[in-house]
Formats: sequence, C-alpha cells, structure tokens
Amino acid sequence: MNLDITSRADLPGAEELVPSRYAVKVGNIDVLVVSDGVLPLPTRMLGHNVDSSARADWLNDMFLPQDAFDWALNAVVVRSGDRIILVDAGLGLDPELNLPRAGHLVRRLGDAGIDLGSVTDIVLTHMHMDHVGGLLVDGVKERLCDDLRIHVARAEVKFWEAPDFSQVNMPAGFPDALRATAQRFRAEYENQLRLFDDECEVAPGVVVSRTGGHTPGHSVVRVSSGNERLMFAGDAVFAVGFEHPDWHNGFEHDPVEAARVRVGLLQELAENGGLLVATHMPFPSVGHVAADRDAFRWVPCFWDY
Repeated sequence: MNLDITSRADLPGAEELVPSRYAVKVGNIDVLVVSDGVLPLPTRMLGHNVDSSARADWLNDMFLPQDAFDWALNAVVVRSGDRIILVDAGLGLDPELNLPRAGHLVRRLGDAGIDLGSVTDIVLTHMHMDHVGGLLVDGVKERLCDDLRIHVARAEVKFWEAPDFSQVNMPAGFPDALRATAQRFRAEYENQLRLFDDECEVAPGVVVSRTGGHTPGHSVVRVSSGNERLMFAGDAVFAVGFEHPDWHNGFEHDPVEAARVRVGLLQELAENGGLLVATHMPFPSVGHVAADRDAFRWVPCFWDY
C-alpha cells in the first residue's frame, strides 16, 4: 500500500469535484487525511453558551451562513513501520438521521488504494457515532484482518455503559442514536478492543493519549518522527475554537473540561510548531496554530501538489 497519493485524475474517485484525500509526510511516517463527508448541523452547536449575536458575528466574519454549518468529517491513516493505523472510522450509514453527504469513508479508503484487510490497528478518539459508525457498515467487519487491534480509552468504554447527556446541546434524535451506535459497536468488536488508561504507543512514533473533556475517554493521537510532529485532535478542536476556545460545543459531555483541554492542546501546538489535523476542521484540516494574545490563530498549510 502506498499512502503517497494525492488527487491525480487517473485515480479512482477523480470524478469528485473536491479531492477527498490528502497525503502528509511526518519524518519517516506517512499520514493520509481522508474525508468521510460533511455533517450539516445547526450553528448553535458551535457555541451554545454564548449569545446568538456573538455566533452571528463570527459566522458573518467567516462568510458562513447563519442557519446551518457543514462540519467536515475527517479520519486519518498512518503508516509507521509495518503498522497501518486507521484513526477513527467515520459515520457509517444511519438512514434515520438522513445524512446523505456523510458516511463515505469506506469507499474513499478504497479509492485511495487502501485495503481494509491491511489495517493492523484502529484508534478511536472516542465512541461517538461519527467516529465508530463506519465499522458497522454491512460487510466491513468481514473485510478486516483477524488480529485487528482497536485501541480506545478504558474510560470511554466505561462511559458508554450509562452515558450522561445532561450537559450536551444536541439536535433531537442524536442522543438516542449515539447511545445505540456505541452499544452496538461494543457488542460487535468486544474481542478486538485494546483498552488503555492514559497513554498507549500504537506503533513507533504513534502515541494515543486520553484527554477527556469532549467525552471522558476522548483521546488525541500524536505522530512524531525526527523533528516533525502532527497531532490528530479528534473533537477537541473546532473551527471556532481558535478565536473562542471557551465556547461550548453542543456535543461536549463536559464542556468546561473540554474548553480546558482545548486551550492546553492549542498552547502545545503553538509552542512546538507541530501540524494539527482535527475531525471537524475543513478538509484537509492540515495546518499550524499560532498564539494570538489570549486566544489562537489557525494557519492552514498551503496544499502540496
């Protein structure tokens, strides 16, 4: 398998208006960002703890519509040595939620030349349905290798035994769908789970660390090789979170802790100059973080063709 794939016209998926994969080198480690599509959600989800006029001002400044916001859904594939690691698995298919522009990860992995059977490890930043749902698509489990290892924080698995939705601010139907998907995922993949408490080295230079906040077991993946670094921050960072890291996202189960975690991760990235990729940043979500007085600034990378 070769992860050094960009958007050549002779490759599968070339009929797409926008390329759905983007390759990055982190020292000797290959990283491929793959889009699962977009998830349209009410703009209130960007910051339900602030006045609507503040959200409207931010959306206006960003040239975005006021009613609904398309959240990108990004996953990554990492190749380190002989390990092929999929970080998060996309939304999958949930016809009851009517989300036709999401759930494309499995097909797009195939378009990128990635055989599901070659994946040795899966890392889950957390167990929300847009991160585990792709593993529940019909026929996917049968295509995965028999000795697949799925790494997830122990606290995350424990949380979904009796999840607390008291501090979230989600559209109707989402709590039930999240709960059902997490329970089904655990039932399907119990034997492949490799639980960790605080940190786990999945492969040389690939470390997953529990942050909590968004969910109790939410984790980030740090990739490092030589002097180069990349962090996949999962749902700890959203587009609005640079200027307004204290805004509460509607899917955060502990929004105060999530804001604390977000600030800490953004400070780390601003100090070390590493690359950031996050699930819901606009594709391909590859860039740097700069400190900007008491907040931060997103500096997207120029695409490398």
